[in-house]
Amino acid sequence: QLQLVESGGGLAQPGGSLRLSCAAPGFTLHYYTIGWFRQAPGKEREGVSCISSSDGTTYYADSVKGRFTISRDNAKNTVYLQMNSLKPEDTAVYYCAANTMYGSSCGTASPDIADFNSWGQGTQVTVSS
Repeated sequence: QLQLVESGGGLAQPGGSLRLSCAAPGFTLHYYTIGWFRQAPGKEREGVSCISSSDGTTYYADSVKGRFTISRDNAKNTVYLQMNSLKPEDTAVYYCAANTMYGSSCGTASPDIADFNSWGQGTQVTVSS
């Protein structure tokens, strides 16, 4: 069964950067559409970014557009979320998730949690001075 492992979270100052990684030991990640989601205390989980398996197209939530970048390194079998110009409101637990349906893609709207059937355990990102 596909298991995802996130890493790279931690504490950053406002304006700082972090890079999150999503790996799937034993599986080939570029076969799947991968989404990054986050959940802040007391809030619902929201889609942050997504990269399609079919054509590599990407999606970003308006709140992170221009600051976050999602990418794949197929040689390392890893998906990254580069987060720059971090803000306190980016503080949350970040999850990567996989949509394993063949030919899936991100679309132009926020990724639907229900479409993603494999999830990582999450990594905490805290932005504070």
